[in-house]
Amino acid sequence: MKKLIIINGPNLNLLGKREPNIYGSLSFTEFLDEIKHKYPDVMIEHFQSNIEGEIIDKLHDVGFNYDGVILNAAAYTHTSVGIGDAVKAIETPVVEVHISNTFSREEFRHQSYISPNARGVILGFGLQSYELAIQSF
Repeated sequence: MKKLIIINGPNLNLLGKREPNIYGSLSFTEFLDEIKHKYPDVMIEHFQSNIEGEIIDKLHDVGFNYDGVILNAAAYTHTSVGIGDAVKAIETPVVEVHISNTFSREEFRHQSYISPNARGVILGFGLQSYELAIQSF
């Protein structure tokens, strides 16, 4: 059984409430239940934090004994050299995910400190971006 973890960054705990025109109306918990049911042969864990250091600590914790990390670092994608360095430091492959098409948004969102060290990047497909990442493992 593959062992994957979804790591979500700041404000993603508000999915379903926050800007539904961009992020949709489904909470992440509801979505997670759906994908766990859809992929019973994959162990899918979830971690969310609004704190940069906690995300780095979690990457260190899972980065040598999981089959894959699906990382949506949210706004930290564009600002955190530390998260980018953590992705580079671990052995577990990381797929960077974004719900929205970050290139259709503000210019500062066009930069990613994660992408250079990620196995791949999936963005712009709403919550389905996570499912595409699961399929990539």
